[in-house]
Amino acid sequence: MTTVSADQILPADADKALLVGRVWDPETGGPRVVSISGQDVFDHTAHVSTVSELMDLDDPVGLITATRESPSWDLAALIDASLAQDTERPHILAPVDLQVVKACGVTFVDSMIERVIEERCGGDFHQAAAVRESVLAVLGSDLASVRPGSEEARQVKEVLTAKGMWSQYLEVGLGADPEVFTKAPVLSSVGFGARIGIPSFSSWNNPEPELVLIVDSRGRVRGATVGNDVNLRDVEGRSALLLGMAKDNNASCAIGPFIRLFDDRFSLESLRNEDITLTVEGTDGYRLDGQNSLSRISRPFEELVGAAYGRHHQYPDGFALFTGTLFAPSQDRETPGLGFTHKEGDRVTIHSAQLGSLINTTGTAEDLPAWSFGIRDLMEYLSRFVQVPVHEG
Repeated sequence: MTTVSADQILPADADKALLVGRVWDPETGGPRVVSISGQDVFDHTAHVSTVSELMDLDDPVGLITATRESPSWDLAALIDASLAQDTERPHILAPVDLQVVKACGVTFVDSMIERVIEERCGGDFHQAAAVRESVLAVLGSDLASVRPGSEEARQVKEVLTAKGMWSQYLEVGLGADPEVFTKAPVLSSVGFGARIGIPSFSSWNNPEPELVLIVDSRGRVRGATVGNDVNLRDVEGRSALLLGMAKDNNASCAIGPFIRLFDDRFSLESLRNEDITLTVEGTDGYRLDGQNSLSRISRPFEELVGAAYGRHHQYPDGFALFTGTLFAPSQDRETPGLGFTHKEGDRVTIHSAQLGSLINTTGTAEDLPAWSFGIRDLMEYLSRFVQVPVHEG
């Protein structure tokens, strides 16, 4: 894999960003909570045992800045090991641990239309081009300004239903309630450099570049990163009830490289107009470019967080929330009219100027290393190697 420098994966203003994450430490055989400053990577596990615990502190920024002692690793070496997928060396992990990984779907009109297309062609990509033309002829492209849950949205749904275009995706795209689902089990997400899994039973699939909000146990958004909500279009297109099969597979959720904590320079407001770009580079010379412009999201971030967390649902260890994507690839890869799907070895880069770059390569889910380090393993590791003070707040 091509050499990648720290400057290429860190935010453009990395000198002003407070970045935290996790590193696998082969010496102790477990994950360490870290922060990044320039080329230096600092281990904070003696002061806070998990990223989940860090996010629940009233002042996570203060703890990180107060406990930076001597660096434990060099960032360039971690990047190299991660891209080489060398598990014998220290390498970067997904920056979340005990947080539940949730996701919101159909939060952009463009992706809503693509979901309707998948549904109407029953997941058969051979029909996608013809169905897309007929769907767009009815839906048009003027729905972006419609506020979900509004009276205008209700009227649009009525018109579309009368034209025979009702869809369950129109309900979550235009209705009062957003789609919220569980993307991945705790500790199953992969991080920077790892391979992402595409099951062998899927022949129509794509990456989904998304903003991921990091939320604590009290519903406070404490930071953000980027993620890949790997999607099997043929499976979900057959039935929305197969969403779990389409979304949750071995190595099907990638998050990273690091979490940028909110501070006096960076907040939720900083992200409302952020662009998240996608590049797919195939071993066959194919290249796909896309963009997820958060300014076009249909619902504010606060509404998405409120749909996941509240009196109706709590998360004692916090949660990571994928906020949906504008990007839905229709560009042909080979045969005209058949659109895009992944091939083995595709290099996927998801980039945000304020959050950095997540780089992964695709592989067959059944052939990738099995997910083996779970909650019991983490608890056992922490009991052996970590003794931390109890924090209040």
